[in-house]
Amino acid sequence: MQQPAAQRRLLIVDPCDDCHRLLPGLSSAGWDVHSCMLGTALDHPCDVGLLRLQASHLRRPDGVKDLIKRSNTEWIAVLSAEQLRMPAVGDFVCEWFFDFHTLPFDVSRVLVTLGRAFGMARLRGKGVARVDETSHELLGDSRPIRELRKLLGKLAPTESPVLIRGESGTGKELVARTLHRQSQRSEQPFIAINCGAIPEHLIQSELFGHEKGAFTGAHQRKAGRIEAAHGGTLFLDEIGDLPLELQANLLRFLQEKHIERVGGSQPIPVDVRVLAATHVDLERAIEQGRFREDLYYRLNVLQVVTAPLRDRHGDLSMLASHFAHYYSLETGRRPRSFSDHALAAMGRHDWPGNVRELANRVRRGLVLAEGRQIEAQDLGLQTLDQVQQPLGTLEEYKHRAERQALCDVLSRHSDNLSVAAKVLGISRPTFYRLLHKHQIR
Repeated sequence: MQQPAAQRRLLIVDPCDDCHRLLPGLSSAGWDVHSCMLGTALDHPCDVGLLRLQASHLRRPDGVKDLIKRSNTEWIAVLSAEQLRMPAVGDFVCEWFFDFHTLPFDVSRVLVTLGRAFGMARLRGKGVARVDETSHELLGDSRPIRELRKLLGKLAPTESPVLIRGESGTGKELVARTLHRQSQRSEQPFIAINCGAIPEHLIQSELFGHEKGAFTGAHQRKAGRIEAAHGGTLFLDEIGDLPLELQANLLRFLQEKHIERVGGSQPIPVDVRVLAATHVDLERAIEQGRFREDLYYRLNVLQVVTAPLRDRHGDLSMLASHFAHYYSLETGRRPRSFSDHALAAMGRHDWPGNVRELANRVRRGLVLAEGRQIEAQDLGLQTLDQVQQPLGTLEEYKHRAERQALCDVLSRHSDNLSVAAKVLGISRPTFYRLLHKHQIR
């Protein structure tokens, strides 16, 4: 059954006479065709684009690149055989376009290519739409991320301190920024301090500020980070790395709501909401005498735990797509999708570095990828034939295989669990039962 024309929009940019002669065949095949010049192409939404490459485009390709990056659809280049033989033109077309056609047109081949491009655009568009959501900063549809967003919605309006716990790379600062953005202090400053990144001899001055002449090199008065956060939110990242002496000063500030600059004696009232984050076991640090118990209870009024990426399998493809589009702007390369082997390899990987590791691997993959898709080796991940599974009992083999099948299908169909269940050949209730059994989503 032919699809409605409104669902198959084709935009022809900088059309030539050959392009115009295509119009009757395209219209009869169900395409709603419009044309424009390159400068206005972004004003015309489309499902597939056909761009007649001119000599000016090849001399100054930035306009073409910008269109392809910002339109989030698939583009087909139209050029002469002579142009295609010009130096570097072939590489440019392969890098930036879904496909190409040399003039004169073979109408039947054009229709086949447009159909393939339309299918690919639909797949890419679905991923991009979810990445571009602005209602929240925490991307994902897995159960841990849904529960996290729900919890943050409850905690954000309060004034109580929040302790954010989780492994490195799980987005603890993102959680803090979300709490600030959803709070009544959202229009006021958000000041983040990495307690483990500031040299120990400078921490007190950085936190509390100093008066002129307080120490050698203090040529003028300086407000500290706590003072700079007045009226807003103070985020203390890696609070477990704060030296014991500074822990006492911080505790005094939390109790009395005022600070004294280094070298000063005048108390300065400061109104901030304090958020703290750590990846270390603070209870164990208290037992070892490395963290004050009274400070722990001041900070741990409310608590948030960020889930590791290995527990968020359904979010992998969405996050990878997000980073592929984000870093394509930095690398100047066309956003690439991921091959089935790459998605499967991502599903098998344990992600010890969590979301930060995923972002770095995708960034690397964009640079190294030579084909139209990012492969597992571009990400530095092993393919299935390279993975050596440990030996175990038959039940352990079955358990691993069952979990891997769930992870693999979620990496491709996390947006439609009915399809995921159908791919595995099981009912939707059985699929949900297996997800619960393996603690996925």
